[in-house]
Amino acid sequence: METRQLGNPSSTIGCVEYIPIDTFNRHVVESITSIDERLMSFVENVVVLVEDRHHEESDLLGLYEGVPLTERDSYGLMELPDQITIYRLPLCEMCQSIDELVEEIQITVVHEIAHHFGIDDDRLHELGWG
Repeated sequence: METRQLGNPSSTIGCVEYIPIDTFNRHVVESITSIDERLMSFVENVVVLVEDRHHEESDLLGLYEGVPLTERDSYGLMELPDQITIYRLPLCEMCQSIDELVEEIQITVVHEIAHHFGIDDDRLHELGWG
């Protein structure tokens, strides 16, 4: 399980009014489709979901649950897909504008897809995607 969460939730001042789920979903889809097609062609058996908030960690922005490609032998029949969940409310709460929200959605989507490729949080921070 790999995650992206706020660095210091107590310093967050939420300024973006909660946007409707369908608008947020559209921004997530746009983030996914903006990633290079050659890279996305390697994404295998992954579903991306949007939820309001993680049930235990309220400041979680995104979560990858699955077996990274670097650790996977192969899928058999009837394997459930890996799952990436993007959390709408914490992302809205941390942003001061819609433009910032769209950028943070993009960062979170890339962050979680990177986990699918086996890139851990430390390496993502080194690359500036922390």
